[in-house]
Amino acid sequence: MMKTPQLMLMASLLMELGLLGMPLCNRRPDASPVESPAPADAGVPISASTPESPIPWPKQDLTPLATLEGPAIQAAHAALEEALKRFPKESTGQCAFSARSLEAVIGKEAGWYFVRINRRVDRCPGFGPGVTGLETDWFELFAVSPDGSIERYPYHP
Repeated sequence: MMKTPQLMLMASLLMELGLLGMPLCNRRPDASPVESPAPADAGVPISASTPESPIPWPKQDLTPLATLEGPAIQAAHAALEEALKRFPKESTGQCAFSARSLEAVIGKEAGWYFVRINRRVDRCPGFGPGVTGLETDWFELFAVSPDGSIERYPYHP
């Protein structure tokens, strides 16, 4: 069973990536919390009974981007946080220096999670598809041990 801090980390990662509700970075200061509809029985789709809701609740089963175990999500979150720490402080708030411009590739070997963080600034407004404008082949590789400690691969991109 996940502990509260682990659950909060996973939820914040999913929110930052826009996979859980409204992304944190786009939240309006005056936004009030939105009540979620009552959960449906297993296998029964959620009906969008409130048409005024700003959330486009799925009418069918979700199409998963990926199905990951909790520790893999925690490893990816830790690696994303480490990569974000390396960005210049004066660039805070710019899309190219945020989690929105990053993607995580997660693997597991010998009980260790290996997370490669790829830079994808082409996902930011103002950059065309495939155009980075900043760097090419930028990535960082992290190893996350079974006990949760994280190490960055010793090179500088």
